[in-house]
Amino acid sequence: MPAQTDILITGANGFIGSGLIPVLLARGKRLRGLYRRSGQAAPPGVEMVIGDLLQPESLGPALAGIDCAYYLVHSLGAGREHFRELDRLAAANFAEAAEQAGVRRVIYLSGLGQRAGELSEHLASRSDVEAILAKGHFQTTILRAAIILGAGGASFELLRYLVMTQPLLLDSALLDTFCQPIALDDVLHYLAGCGDDPSTAGETFDICGPEVLSYRELLERCAKVSGNVNLFVPVPRISPKLVGLWVGLFSRQNSAVVEALLEGLGTPVVCQERRIQALLPHRLMPLDEAITLALHAGRGRDHHRT
Repeated sequence: MPAQTDILITGANGFIGSGLIPVLLARGKRLRGLYRRSGQAAPPGVEMVIGDLLQPESLGPALAGIDCAYYLVHSLGAGREHFRELDRLAAANFAEAAEQAGVRRVIYLSGLGQRAGELSEHLASRSDVEAILAKGHFQTTILRAAIILGAGGASFELLRYLVMTQPLLLDSALLDTFCQPIALDDVLHYLAGCGDDPSTAGETFDICGPEVLSYRELLERCAKVSGNVNLFVPVPRISPKLVGLWVGLFSRQNSAVVEALLEGLGTPVVCQERRIQALLPHRLMPLDEAITLALHAGRGRDHHRT
């Protein structure tokens, strides 16, 4: 591995980071992965560095010689009382270290949500990080996505768990909210493409799949594709905390993450602009195809109804 490494992937072993690495390697990029624990292993061709965004003294070696960094981390698992503060601290630490290292570009995967309205803590935290990174002395590209359809992603795994293990699903007006899911492969295409296209530097883009539908319709489509049948039980409201506790008890998912995601149910997450499709032309994966691919990749998890 050359002494000078072009690209740093923060969250290298996470849902997005682990998927992005092979895409960038296939494009001939020199990569360094930021890992929090020494027991983890980096893929072949990736320089491994141990560091923690909450420990600023560890970030110098991670960013040395880096031209472009992908910021792909969040602190949702820390719980509702702490994750927003931790996200802000991590972003501030990273921005300062990146400036000192002379990083030229940062690419951040954020979340969609109407900025004019009231955001959930999760979506507000994403917005906080956007603002912190945008103030850095580097060019920041922000990609905003809704639900990412891919095995291992927290939002998709919640969908999959509910559809495949729960014969009865709670139904409230919140499920009428519109969303625009996007396939993991499409997200990776845009992330990698932004790194190659200087015209995207300093810009913010919405990235979405080809269909807009309600959360109820999304659950129904997941059920249809997976061959399941679910009955919707009307309730006055859905408690994110109680559902989070239930899902955490009977699955491998983090209750705090589930609660944070469900708190955003009332916020429409739909593309407001589509400029990136002209800059980085690409065939968007149809919804049913994306669900099928994600289900196949995640086969073997939580197949039994509780």
